[in-house]
Amino acid sequence: MSDETDRRRIRRAAAHVGLLVGAASAVVVTAGVAILVAVLLLSARPELHRDGDGGGRIRPPDGDRIVVDVDHILPWVVLLGLAGVALLALVAWFAARRAVAPLADALRLQRRFVADASHEIRTPLTALTSRTQILERRHRRGEDLSDTLAALRADASVMDAVLTDMLLTAEGAATDAEPATVDAALRAAAATVAPLAEEAGVRISLGVDDDAGAGLRVRLPRVTLDRLCVALLDNAVQHTTAGGEVALSARSDGRGVAIRVRDGGPGIADDDRERIFERFARGPESGRRRGFGLGLALVREAAEAAGGRIEIERTSPAGTTMLLWVPQVP
Repeated sequence: MSDETDRRRIRRAAAHVGLLVGAASAVVVTAGVAILVAVLLLSARPELHRDGDGGGRIRPPDGDRIVVDVDHILPWVVLLGLAGVALLALVAWFAARRAVAPLADALRLQRRFVADASHEIRTPLTALTSRTQILERRHRRGEDLSDTLAALRADASVMDAVLTDMLLTAEGAATDAEPATVDAALRAAAATVAPLAEEAGVRISLGVDDDAGAGLRVRLPRVTLDRLCVALLDNAVQHTTAGGEVALSARSDGRGVAIRVRDGGPGIADDDRERIFERFARGPESGRRRGFGLGLALVREAAEAAGGRIEIERTSPAGTTMLLWVPQVP
């Protein structure tokens, strides 16, 4: 969202608040005056006139002159004044809420972007740290460093692509709509998570259904599909016990591509099957990196925005299989 768009929203909110306060004030004042006039008319009596110095004959009342009992009217004036102040205070409170609504939305979006961006670069950054440690060990042993340096460059490129994609999305700008090739995204995700899996003692197996072919393409930008696969793989590795395996595969059903990630974890309780897809929902800690409950929520948001879905296909004490379905490009 651009600065000009934000300014237009603030101007519209200010105009609405001004109209609301003006209209409400006019209604309150008009109602108070009307009530006060009605009380005056109902409680007033015509003024009587006497001839001479007060002891003469009483003449008929003059219709243009009335007498008002101040002791009777004064409580009404005070009551109406207090009621008007209370009503205008209520209007001011409501108007203030309306006035700060755009700021509250902006702060919410800012916090959400910071949380999402931090989560999305957390896995590549952790992989980068692990690969740096590998580089240091290989350097001390005098081994060839070319493949590790290439992997480091790839990790840095992943972080740059993720941040660029998220910034463009936050600004509402069009991202690269080139359909993603599934097998390339799966291999890139496996390479990104490989250092984390190695550190956890978990194997990653990769497969694309041979019958469907290795050239499957889906209606997602490549960087977005990479992010989804990395999030699913990272989640699976975190919940798989040491010595276990995480399997990543893809198969076409003619309309879309089903990407499956199977872990070797303890399974998901029935009560948590929907909750784990909510933002900041976290399962039991695995003793590894602390999770923040954003990965699966971000996967669901991105998948549904592309017309796809994410679901738990099966779960048991032997492991869980996540199914990511995305529309296929012919």
